[in-house]
Amino acid sequence: MPKDLVVILTALNLEYEAVRRELASPQVHRHERGTRFEVGTVPGTSCRVALGLTNKGNHPAAVLAERAIQEFSPVAVLFVGVAGALWDTTRLGDVVMATHVYAYHGGTSEDDGLKARPRVWEAAHGISQLGSYLARKGGLAGETPDGQDSPQVHFGAIAAGEVVQNSRISAEAKWIRQHYNDALAIEMEAAGVAQAGHLSGSPVAIIRGISDRADGTKSNTEDRNWQPLAAANAAAFAMRLAAELIGEQEQIAMSRDDGAGRLTEHVRNTARASTVGIMASSVTGSSVYLNSRPTISSRADLAAELDSFREHLRRHHAAGALDDDTYQEAQAELDTAGRAAKETASGLPKQVPMALKKLRGLIADCPELVAGLAPLIVAAGTLP
Repeated sequence: MPKDLVVILTALNLEYEAVRRELASPQVHRHERGTRFEVGTVPGTSCRVALGLTNKGNHPAAVLAERAIQEFSPVAVLFVGVAGALWDTTRLGDVVMATHVYAYHGGTSEDDGLKARPRVWEAAHGISQLGSYLARKGGLAGETPDGQDSPQVHFGAIAAGEVVQNSRISAEAKWIRQHYNDALAIEMEAAGVAQAGHLSGSPVAIIRGISDRADGTKSNTEDRNWQPLAAANAAAFAMRLAAELIGEQEQIAMSRDDGAGRLTEHVRNTARASTVGIMASSVTGSSVYLNSRPTISSRADLAAELDSFREHLRRHHAAGALDDDTYQEAQAELDTAGRAAKETASGLPKQVPMALKKLRGLIADCPELVAGLAPLIVAAGTLP
């Protein structure tokens, strides 16, 4: 998996152009099925961004998000654009980053009325923490009309449906207020992207600039003026988040490389009459080695490590850490990766890192398994 690329998707050309203006030297990347992305860099950083257009709606957004994940194996997927505010606590031009996403059109119609049956996806903890950290640092430097305060970044639920919301008194507006009254914004793509990220084990962030209030004024001149400003503010925050994500990946890689070698710092016992213990992978003479990882330099090495990992899965299942359904799904993804790794075609097939990332999503509640899988995912993304 490349450690320097983030996928950014938008639904509208206006949103696409707002992101594209933030990129340096974008170049066309054509998917074999005709989908066109543009890959550029965030100026002044090593962060690459693959930018794509999904068009409106959760279903096309889900399909294109899954296609982008398979094509690029990104560090994360960001969906960037505009949305309507559901409450007056967010101003026009402000940015909302989703802590979780409601697919609010789920329900069942019964004799006594319509009952809500939503699906909900929470944002990955790490990406939520990073977004909050950037917001606390401030400096969004977004656009507002003269005389207004700088835009703010808010964190909360975003509701995603299948119709354009432009009323606060319609039956659907009342339904949303009744069942999803903690949602800050409403739009039409986040549920599809969140589902694709969940199935692929890829972190997803939904970042929306507030361009209207979903109150019947959506098509007026003021709304048309706010759309490009809101899209630009969302794009600016997304660029900061993408660059920080890649910087964090680089720091993690450096610390792992350092940790795999010799501990150069001296360990001093300040409790003079006691023994000091440390966790280490191996000790040779007076040298201590930390974070030992398997050496994977060929497909044969990777296949052998995948077989070893199968035994770790079995033990966790036997201990009750994995339920039967999760264990079976994890085994299936491991089988897919193992078969693909043993193929004779030149170049490691894309199915290997994709299957391992899906496996990572299934075992996310088992830190020991996740830690053991991490070097296999890295190897699958780098082996020729």
